[in-house]
Amino acid sequence: MARIVVIGAGMGAMAAAARLAVAGHRVTVYERAETYGGAVGRYERDGFAFDTGPGLLHLPAVYRDLFVKTGKEPLERCVGLTQVDPASRHVFADGTAVSLPNASRAGVVSALDAALGAGAGSRWGDFLNRARDAWDRSRRPLLEEPLPADVSPFARDPYPALRTGLLRRPAATLAGVGRRELRDPRLAALLESYALSYGLDPATAPAAAAVLPYMEQTFGTWYVSGGIRALADAVYARCRERKVEFVFGAEVTGVVVKDARAVGVELAGGEVAEADHVVAGAPLPALYRDQVLGWDSQDEWPRHQHGVRTGRVTVCLALRGAREAGAVHRTVVHSADRAEELDALARGRLCERPTVVVLRPGDERLRPDGDHESVTVTATVPAGEPWASENLWGAAQEGAPEGAVEGAVEAFAERMVEAAAAAVPGLRERLLWRAVRTPADTFRETGVYQVPGPALAGAGGALLPAANPAPLGGLYFAGGWAHPGGGLAHAGMSGALVAGLIVEGADFRGSQ
Repeated sequence: MARIVVIGAGMGAMAAAARLAVAGHRVTVYERAETYGGAVGRYERDGFAFDTGPGLLHLPAVYRDLFVKTGKEPLERCVGLTQVDPASRHVFADGTAVSLPNASRAGVVSALDAALGAGAGSRWGDFLNRARDAWDRSRRPLLEEPLPADVSPFARDPYPALRTGLLRRPAATLAGVGRRELRDPRLAALLESYALSYGLDPATAPAAAAVLPYMEQTFGTWYVSGGIRALADAVYARCRERKVEFVFGAEVTGVVVKDARAVGVELAGGEVAEADHVVAGAPLPALYRDQVLGWDSQDEWPRHQHGVRTGRVTVCLALRGAREAGAVHRTVVHSADRAEELDALARGRLCERPTVVVLRPGDERLRPDGDHESVTVTATVPAGEPWASENLWGAAQEGAPEGAVEGAVEAFAERMVEAAAAAVPGLRERLLWRAVRTPADTFRETGVYQVPGPALAGAGGALLPAANPAPLGGLYFAGGWAHPGGGLAHAGMSGALVAGLIVEGADFRGSQ
């Protein structure tokens, strides 16, 4: 039985902890916050409750596998899971709207034809066929296996882009795929919204990001009763059932190294917790020090952080009045000026007309009673130091009046609410109050401003996260900042990979 220390109680870290405990190891989790879940948080006020991280689950098989492998009680006995149908409703800049059924290729094609005109559905269907090829080529090595020592094959884009134009060149980016292959600004906006939801800029994301809409439309979209936070509750409970020990309010400040191997962690109070293996579930500044990994700065955690500099602004809306019958759970209201939105994202500033994702769960556990409704509105924004300084992309330059940053944030939130009104009837009249969360809140809770993106092939390998085994022996990385990257399902996969590497050693070849 090995002693294992896990740094952080995020979803990937807890997934690893539960699996390692079942394998017979003694596992202790040190979390600097007073609760678990990492980015899967909850905001509560006046009887209203809101998920502050992801609001929907894709690839639930990842957590089904976790619960099967760590105990006799399956996932569905621990949380309620329901398919969201329609999976999403999209409101485009020209006012056109379309509802896409859940996990039905034929249904999506039919809906697009009806809403956008004959031929739109077949173009989207043909695109998904090519996306399926990319998925089949990259799924196992990018999701279910540890990264190999030689990652150069991942530099090539697996998406079989059509060769169009005079020079017969394929599109190199997701935005290029939308322009060349879909040939309708609304279909292009639909495609790009999937990249934005994962924190990727469609103008720079590789064509391989086509696997994101394929994954969602093929395997479906699911809601966890009580919100995604209820899934975090269930994973935490499973860890406790398997005798994982949690120490909250315990900040890890360093990794103890002996003979070129991690042998424990150092806590803020000076205590040392000895370990045979250390699992880091979050970016830890101490790991950037030369004596540990030889990295020069936080920018090297992980490699793909160079290309992903986005976070989320979430507006929690407390509404009076019951949710109307037939209300759609998720509505994407697309920007009225997509070019300006993407330009602002690339330049590191807040745009004038953001694309917003509106979630209306209709869950009685998230509202004080049937005469009220809780709604979240989310937009992808640049993230980084500007959220910590007094300079919000020109909103508060040196010498600007006090409160300029807060004013810029509130103005952006107001624009988000204005867009969300297309998804919520009578929104303005029903609004009791709103709470705004920015990347600064993400930093306070997780230690980083950004939301990690998923591992993707292509782009010269720039979107590959840090490998699970660190260069330092005995140290492993789990969670969204490690292979296979960000996203709720991806974090669960990283926990499975780390547990496999520790239990089976270098011979581990991936999940079965």
